[in-house]
Amino acid sequence: MGRGKRTIRASEIGTFLYCQRAWWYQRQKVKPMNQDELEDGSEFHGEHWLRASSAGGLSTAAWILLLIALVILGIHFGLKAAG
Repeated sequence: MGRGKRTIRASEIGTFLYCQRAWWYQRQKVKPMNQDELEDGSEFHGEHWLRASSAGGLSTAAWILLLIALVILGIHFGLKAAG
């Protein structure tokens, strides 16, 4: 009887393209010998994501504040010109 369909994840394709041997080990469920380094890398990437996402939020807040300042300036000069 044939094997059922198996979903291929993008990370699996990335592993295969980077190193076919690593992909094969992963398929054989062989645990990597550098588990500590992999965990450190995952932690680093998690922290980096937090910093990057907060930077994006700060950038959005800066644009909003700039827009508010421009509106206030527009109102100020509009009132000054009218009066």
